[in-house]
Amino acid sequence: MSRSLRTFRAPLGPSVAALAVLVFALALAIPPLRAQPALEPLAIVSGDTRHEFQVEIADTPESRARGLMFRRSMPADQGMLFDFERVGPVSMWMRNTYISLDMLFIAEDGRIVRIARDTEPLSERTIPSGEPVLSVLELNASTTRRLGIEAGDYVEHRLFQR
Repeated sequence: MSRSLRTFRAPLGPSVAALAVLVFALALAIPPLRAQPALEPLAIVSGDTRHEFQVEIADTPESRARGLMFRRSMPADQGMLFDFERVGPVSMWMRNTYISLDMLFIAEDGRIVRIARDTEPLSERTIPSGEPVLSVLELNASTTRRLGIEAGDYVEHRLFQR
């Protein structure tokens, strides 16, 4: 004697379909969780003072284009170092960047050649390097003023050779 198993399928009612649509909409609205970025040590030498930071590296076209966009905050001892891979004039902007930043334009030997302080969040105004650079370091706004960091100071990181 054999038994057959019957499966019962309830039709999707309006409430189940609405719930499915709601779950899908919420999934689209919630930004994806980002893995914690890898951080590298970096120091800025200003006179006899050494200022230590931990930085994310933006070294691909995608990571350089994204930068710090959509971030609402950044720890005081962190930043983002953009590696442009070769020396040349660069321009930055603040599109979709919610936090004000100090931008340090850095020559290939690690010398800071220009600082754009307290940049305007969400601005599409270009911020030029002023001369050829290898890299740009972004720190929270007013960090350079608070620590006394000036053009002519040096950045120590594996990217720079002195």
